[in-house]
Amino acid sequence: MMLTSASPLTDSSIDPKLVEKLAGLELTTVGELLRYVPRRYIRQGQVSATERPEPDEWITVIGRIEKSQMIAMKRRYGKFLKIVVNDGRSRYEASFFNAKYIQRVLLSGVRVALAGKVKYFNNQIQLSHPDWLVLPDDGMDVHGTSMMAELLADETGENGTGENGTGGNGTGEALTGTADDVEHFSRSIIPMYPATRDVQTWEIWRAVRQVLADTVPAADPLTDEQRTARGFITSDEAIRHVHLPETMEQIERADERLKFDEALAVQTALAQRRADLGSELSVGCVHVPGALEDQLLDRLPFELTGGQKTVLGEIGDDLAIDHPMNRLLQGEVGSGKTLVSLLAMLRVVDNGHQCAILAPTEVLAAQHYRTVMTMLDDLARGGELGAADGATRVGLLTGSLGTAAKRQTLLDAVTGESGIVIGTHALLEQNVEFFDLAMVVVDEQHRFGVEQRDVLRSKGRDDRRPHFLVMTATPIPRTVAMTTFGDLETSVMTELPRGRQPIKTTVVPMQKANWVHRVWERADEEIAAGRQVYVVCTRIGDEESNKKAAKKKGGKADGEEKEDDTISVLQQAELLETGPLARRRIAVLHGRMHADDKNEVMDAFTRGEIDVLVATTVIEVGVDVPNATTMAIVNAERFGVSQLHQLRGRVGRGQHAGLCLLMTPAHELSASMERLKAVEASNDGFELAMVDLRQRREGDVLGSLQSGGKSSLSFLSLIDDTEVIADARELSESIVDADRGLADHPALADLVRAILLPSRAEYLEKS
Repeated sequence: MMLTSASPLTDSSIDPKLVEKLAGLELTTVGELLRYVPRRYIRQGQVSATERPEPDEWITVIGRIEKSQMIAMKRRYGKFLKIVVNDGRSRYEASFFNAKYIQRVLLSGVRVALAGKVKYFNNQIQLSHPDWLVLPDDGMDVHGTSMMAELLADETGENGTGENGTGGNGTGEALTGTADDVEHFSRSIIPMYPATRDVQTWEIWRAVRQVLADTVPAADPLTDEQRTARGFITSDEAIRHVHLPETMEQIERADERLKFDEALAVQTALAQRRADLGSELSVGCVHVPGALEDQLLDRLPFELTGGQKTVLGEIGDDLAIDHPMNRLLQGEVGSGKTLVSLLAMLRVVDNGHQCAILAPTEVLAAQHYRTVMTMLDDLARGGELGAADGATRVGLLTGSLGTAAKRQTLLDAVTGESGIVIGTHALLEQNVEFFDLAMVVVDEQHRFGVEQRDVLRSKGRDDRRPHFLVMTATPIPRTVAMTTFGDLETSVMTELPRGRQPIKTTVVPMQKANWVHRVWERADEEIAAGRQVYVVCTRIGDEESNKKAAKKKGGKADGEEKEDDTISVLQQAELLETGPLARRRIAVLHGRMHADDKNEVMDAFTRGEIDVLVATTVIEVGVDVPNATTMAIVNAERFGVSQLHQLRGRVGRGQHAGLCLLMTPAHELSASMERLKAVEASNDGFELAMVDLRQRREGDVLGSLQSGGKSSLSFLSLIDDTEVIADARELSESIVDADRGLADHPALADLVRAILLPSRAEYLEKS
């Protein structure tokens, strides 16, 4: 049976057990498998590693056994096999228990592939019970190696799992499936696929090879003329060369073609979306002289920065037309984005419509409410005694709000009394209705899923789309990606208002006790000078009590199976209260506290009644305490670049310079340390966004993940391939202008479907 890219893998000749494994990688069709491309290639005679792996990372090592010996166990009876494998760059220690038979095969001098999870001991990479495969070598052909493996399988049982028969992937299994698996490592260029505990790189290659043999070549989305003009091979040739390369030149040419295909698919979908958006309606909102917008501007005790004025002009131009604004406002921490968004919303209110602000946490929603009410004062007290002429109302809606207050906010929203409603996810509930919602502002948009944001878009009046403004201090990878693709209009503010103080950032290795001691000594000095300190931890620390409560009910607590060696908020607070900061006023703040308790702690910290606030990331955005000058982030390696930049933006907001201390046990050569050093070296949020892109790639640009994780883009780099993107955009627009539904371009339509799976295409529609 000949296959097409749409054929399910269950129709292929791949072993059903392997098909089931591939489904765990979200590979269920021929097209999905063929676009699951090698992460890298190894040429025979060259080393495999390009960087030091992270703890718990699943890696594949190809090398030669330098040492193999049985070692007696110290704490119990028996022995285990320990081997040392050299890949030409690094040495890896691997241990096997119940290794009575394995020791006869894994001998010094043998060439092997190992696959397992990385651990470190005394700075040495360890693989405990890795899966393994003996590889061809001089004097040993593929057939001979396969026979050796089969002999081992005969002695260890059908699964090659060791004498107790309990093995399985990740437990020292001899992976002997077919001669193809061994042949994979006998090629001059070895493709290495992203693998997992359940499916190995050589199994993926075996499956790819089987479907390539049975798949009908797909029609090319480019014409001969378009291909020739760009010097491209066909799309089908590119797919085959990327999996079965004979030369590095074949890989390079395949990479060029598949890179363009990805750009073309995304740009075509975006061109179709832009064409559709051109027919959507919103309400035009023009400047109203002397109304709320002008009144607020007249009251400001300072002049707007040049950046604020420019951005307000861009937003004003968007609001004036009857098509929905779809704009991203990128601004450094403290650059004045909140004021810009408030002035824009007042323009909408001045035109008789409503606005909503969506914030990720109750702490931030409450902060926004206080800030807006302080800025507007009597301009926000419509219907009250002493309100200014033309005043509106500002509502607050959060999940923990009291029944009476929530009822009043809902009433003011549906009747139109509130011109601005500020809230958390509670705004997304079905019972929340607006009289005439015409603008939505999302703060820190990466904290919300696209589906959540789209709920507010659907609350416009008479099927009109509200204008949409998303704000972020540091673009996360997905935001930068979508911006580069041209899906959002972008406004940028890099100029900080006068008075903002510089922030010095230092990485502190937690292995060095004297460095850690100096952190708390430095914090104490700041407090003695009359200032305040944040201490940020990755988790709350009440997991143990949750476990006990769950066990009493006969259940299992979330995360019970996973140990977390990070320092929690509750642990850190206790350490400080009984140790270096025992004389100071210390409080904790985290997401599981009751909203009233959170507000009480935050208000007390703002008033200066608390010296040290030990918190989770609930203080990440929006919190503004000018007297807080120092932040210690414990286990900083657990945070992303953008999040670290956001966190440290909480200090240096007053008259004193800020200090941020990134405390970490990360290894000096690890990717985590590289990330922390980048944050230490730069206060430029846009530069750090590029660091995020380079280290974590673009994130799942076309999927539901917001950053990191599996990327839909295997070849295209948003940093390096701007010319490719521009070329693809120009071509896609010329096609879509003449054929929006791609009825005359079926191969291009197939390409869009192949790269933008239906769920991803729907997601892109909402973005």
